[in-house]
Amino acid sequence: MDKTELFATLQKFRVIPVVKIDNADDALPLADALKAGGLPCAEITFRTAAAPEAIKKIAGRGDVFVGAGTVLNVDTVKKALDCGATFIVSPGFNPKVVGYCVQNNIPITPGICTPTEIEAAMDFGLDVLKFFPAEAMGGLKTLKAISAPYGKIRFVPTGGIDEKNIGPYLEFSKTLCCGGSWMVKDEMINAKAFGKITEMTKAAVAAVNAVPVKK
Repeated sequence: MDKTELFATLQKFRVIPVVKIDNADDALPLADALKAGGLPCAEITFRTAAAPEAIKKIAGRGDVFVGAGTVLNVDTVKKALDCGATFIVSPGFNPKVVGYCVQNNIPITPGICTPTEIEAAMDFGLDVLKFFPAEAMGGLKTLKAISAPYGKIRFVPTGGIDEKNIGPYLEFSKTLCCGGSWMVKDEMINAKAFGKITEMTKAAVAAVNAVPVKK
């Protein structure tokens, strides 16, 4: 899947579950819960040792889009791809990581929070960037301000976003989709509360569907 098709798919989902998983055995039940909730997509963060195997298990299903988050170096990019990740997300702008992904046609959304970082990303030909940490950096007000000069760039706001504040972000014309962890909190995964995750995922889908789609 090329990046155009991938980003179009993520835009349809409108919210991407950002997952920290401690036990790879929970990966498939989690994928079941997300799919049952109407959101067959996950960004598995490389914050735990279980991430590679969790990505491999979910990617092997073929019915849930899975990407790798918290990717901090090129070796992790390679590991994520070997496990079946379809996209790469990083918390900051690392030229080595971005350069490797661009050179190898790997979809990546690096984290940015300043105009300088936006322009650095543009030099690599990127047009979809992660705004992180969204709420801590001033939220939608800041995003609108720093994105104003860059008409063709779209953003994936992530960090501090939940069902209570996602609406205004999605209403902003430069938002591709949002990242959020409120429906897949690690304590729920560890407790194997997959029914609760499905319930919260359904509520998340209902919340984003209530927001008009920008034409």
